[in-house]
Amino acid sequence: MHPDPTPFPLDHLTLRGEPDAPALTVGADRLSYAALEEAIGRTADRLLALGPKRGDRVASWMGKTRLACLLPLACARAGLVHVPINPVLRRTQAEHILADSGARLLVANRARLDTLEQRPEQVLALEEWQSGETVLPPSHSDPDDLAALLYTSGSTGRPKGVMLSHANLWLGAISVAHYLALSAADRTLCVLPLAFDYGQNQLLSTWAVGGEAIAFDYLLPRDVVRAVDRTGATVLAGVPPLWVQLAEQEWGEAGASLRTLTNSGGHMPEPLVRRLRALFPEARLHLMYGLTEAFRSASLDPALVDDAPDAVGAAIPFAELSVRRMDGSEAAAGEEGELVHAGPLVAQGYWGDVERTAQRFRGGAVWSGDRAVIGEDGLLRIRGRDDAMIKVSGHRVSPSEIEEAALASGAVEDGAAFGVKDERLGQRIVLVAVAKGDRAEERLQRHFAAELPAHLRPSEVRWVDALPLSPNGKIDRAALSSELAA
Repeated sequence: MHPDPTPFPLDHLTLRGEPDAPALTVGADRLSYAALEEAIGRTADRLLALGPKRGDRVASWMGKTRLACLLPLACARAGLVHVPINPVLRRTQAEHILADSGARLLVANRARLDTLEQRPEQVLALEEWQSGETVLPPSHSDPDDLAALLYTSGSTGRPKGVMLSHANLWLGAISVAHYLALSAADRTLCVLPLAFDYGQNQLLSTWAVGGEAIAFDYLLPRDVVRAVDRTGATVLAGVPPLWVQLAEQEWGEAGASLRTLTNSGGHMPEPLVRRLRALFPEARLHLMYGLTEAFRSASLDPALVDDAPDAVGAAIPFAELSVRRMDGSEAAAGEEGELVHAGPLVAQGYWGDVERTAQRFRGGAVWSGDRAVIGEDGLLRIRGRDDAMIKVSGHRVSPSEIEEAALASGAVEDGAAFGVKDERLGQRIVLVAVAKGDRAEERLQRHFAAELPAHLRPSEVRWVDALPLSPNGKIDRAALSSELAA
């Protein structure tokens, strides 16, 4: 049985929960669905009182505070477009997102605001936030209205804003809740950043069924174990590097409450799959695939995990998947090609970038850039990427973003960044660079520490006298990549 495909305005999600049932827990603060609904309405009212008009972008830059959890639905209710910024990002990346999105308002911790050299026309410190005086009622927005810009890296250039509508986010929540078989009895421990589509959906899919979302920021993997034990969490989502860390922990009885485990953001090695199955034999393990441009695409039936741990399953509800040859024709079963995702989960394109939108979004579908195969068994398997993207701890990293930061340091004459396979991180970043001036290594590392979040910093810098060039005078990336792989 498939879920109802009728989309609604995004802020209607909380209306599905029982009024007295727990909806959101942030530290010691626990809200019922009635209290959550009121908080969303008051937050929406406060946002409009600050001056933004319908369609304006409102950015947030903070950890998983109560306000961070409310803003996706509060902005939707107020007719605004939410632009969440990952709290691990530094000033340079935040300023790019703020400028590119044209955000009119930014709400962030005072310490983060103080780092910015370029700001929107209006900023408000989280410490000074006050709820609205009235409760804005549920909206009547068109489901196709823009609801959010989620920034994701591409193979070239800086991160770009993926335009997601109310319908994209609503149907994504319904789809995930359906194939994970979530219910009002579930308690989701939300450990992934809310600036990720996968992380934000922890909230939305839980609220779609009337369950409880528990927002949690952790420093060490052991913190997650303790939180699962303390809260009795039943649902836990992660990316491969986090699962590697969690699999190394002593769980004892702490994980007995877990019933649903999910992985996306990269391939989970078979030994890790086996380890998680042994640690949590009563939990359903969903191996998934997704891309921000289409939210989520595929999920493997947990009953098939033991026999097909290399697969990511079949299309989820509302997703239409195919593997295409270079000429656009559909590949045969077992034939490798590019994975193409169609259907109502496909985003509206890239904010302010008609050229890139035309390249990736064609014929009502998004061309993923991922090489894939759909086998005779009907299961999807990802083989790699066509582009040069680096996948670090679930983050998509653009090589050019690393290279630009290296050049901006003044310590590098020229450089090229690559991803090298790493069992813990998925990939790690290696920068091949030509030094400029004295103490280049010291100056470069100091710049990276000040300007880049941890997942964007190269784990290794290889200094060379000159970068190899191809016949057309460009950096010979193929030759450098071969040397790194040797």
